[in-house]
Amino acid sequence: MTTQTKKKGLNISIKSFITATVIIFLLMVLTYMLTFLIPGGEYARTTDANGNPVIDTVGGFTNVEGGIPFWKWILSPILVLGAEGSGSLIAVIIFLLVIGGVFNSLEKCGLMKYMLDKITYRYGKSRYQLMALITLFFMGMGSFIGSFEECVPLVPIVVALAVSLGWNALVGVGMSLLAIGCGFAAGICNPFTVGVAQELVGLPMFSGMWFRALCFALIYGLLMVFLLRYAKKIERPLKESMSNQAFKADKAMDKGLICFVSIVGVGIALVLSSVFVTVLQDYTMIIVAVMFLAAGIAATLVSGMSGAELGKTFWNGLVSVLPAVVMILMANSIKYTMVEANILDTVLHGAVTAAEVLPRWAVILFIYLIVLIMNFFIPSGSAKAFLLMPLIAPVAQVFGISAQLCVVAYAFGDGFSNVFYPTNPVLLISLGLADVNYGTWVKWSWKFQAMNLVLTGLLLLFGLTIGY
Repeated sequence: MTTQTKKKGLNISIKSFITATVIIFLLMVLTYMLTFLIPGGEYARTTDANGNPVIDTVGGFTNVEGGIPFWKWILSPILVLGAEGSGSLIAVIIFLLVIGGVFNSLEKCGLMKYMLDKITYRYGKSRYQLMALITLFFMGMGSFIGSFEECVPLVPIVVALAVSLGWNALVGVGMSLLAIGCGFAAGICNPFTVGVAQELVGLPMFSGMWFRALCFALIYGLLMVFLLRYAKKIERPLKESMSNQAFKADKAMDKGLICFVSIVGVGIALVLSSVFVTVLQDYTMIIVAVMFLAAGIAATLVSGMSGAELGKTFWNGLVSVLPAVVMILMANSIKYTMVEANILDTVLHGAVTAAEVLPRWAVILFIYLIVLIMNFFIPSGSAKAFLLMPLIAPVAQVFGISAQLCVVAYAFGDGFSNVFYPTNPVLLISLGLADVNYGTWVKWSWKFQAMNLVLTGLLLLFGLTIGY
């Protein structure tokens, strides 16, 4: 979708694909060059009670042979599919293909346009209140239940809605994806970052919630100010955005819309219930994919599309998002290269060693920085917690910094950069589906990221001052 007009389907634009691919390839080359400059090393590892690999601080860090063969580096986007932990990567790819197929079918049967016209007709006059509610919803999804990948199917809907309401695609991505990242980082009770990190350092799960709730409120306020200022600047007059909409109710479309919203609603309810039914937490992406697929098929058929046409449009939509799969594999190959070359642990060891000579107030900010750096290579919040928390928590303890504040610094470092780094597959998918160039996204969002970095840094220093 362009910044001003709607596009058909979810085709990844050539410009967006080329820009993102070039950036990621340059990062791949830079990573390969680092394998010649950084010596190999690794931390000893053990397993926790649940069988998860964690750093063994007793075993410590040792130097090992580094480097990676050229052929393995050049084939890394393919080899990553067979690497440890590739199951989640494959799940994301399948998830993306389902999204592409369903959205193309919704677009071709006219249900997507009908839904947007209906929302605009009914809520257009209170569009800024709607913006605030949508942004709060997405932040809540990230903060309370740790949703991130699961919200991708909703991003194109919000982007299309933003355009219908007289804004542009950037506002739509900001209301959805940027909000998810902010909520994920605030982590009031995010099971995948805060929950795992607190468990690793021996804290009661979700304890100390009041401070993270304060962070959530302040970050939400900053995000809304950022979105409102930009939206006011580029908005089209409401009358103009609605003048061409002679909305007329359609019974078949209404039935299809009810069907779609009902089934997707059940999926969202199941995801929300994962807070209490913890066994569902490992299957939220599968739940969303299955429910979204079922909703798309049922809604398009109810709306009047034939089965043969549905199969054709679904296949075309699936093919249209294949470029995003290429970007995802390339982005994940960066971590693969560092792990195979045995330099990832060396980078981490150097960072932890540097933290030990800093003044107390700077240590908590440096921990924040360490997580920010590692998040470039390891987007997974849970995987990063198992790698980092056993190392940074003892460093913090030496300086009298509480494990609770250390967890907040970890959550901050993990969440916000998820919607900024080109190595995060969810960002690449969402920008591709919204037809927003990565360079355009960086140019637009860096000011918010900078202001948020200052705000969250001050929050960490405030937490240190009050002894949180």
